[in-house]
Amino acid sequence: MDNSQLISQIIKRSWEDDSFKNALMANPEATIQETFGASLETKPGTTLKVSDQTNPDHVYLNLPPKPNYDEMELTDEQLELVAGGEFVVSAVVISGIVTATATATLTYTIGKDAK
Repeated sequence: MDNSQLISQIIKRSWEDDSFKNALMANPEATIQETFGASLETKPGTTLKVSDQTNPDHVYLNLPPKPNYDEMELTDEQLELVAGGEFVVSAVVISGIVTATATATLTYTIGKDAK
């Protein structure tokens, strides 16, 4: 089961079972392992935090870590786009560790052949 499938199962179960949701918030890694026999794939050394964002009367804002642009590298595809006159900016907004993910991609074309 990949991360997206596991996250979907975690969300579904937390909506249906308050005791699971409470256990998930108290000890996410152990609860996921015990319930699903799997773990979320994360970067080594990171901590999984779960917060209850199910109150429809609240708007939740999750602040992502500040990117370290000095250590970022472009893929061959991204380098081709930049060299070819296109500049791609991608932004990913993740609402909570176990809630839906929305992705927005903006593409700007630079040069005389701009579309």
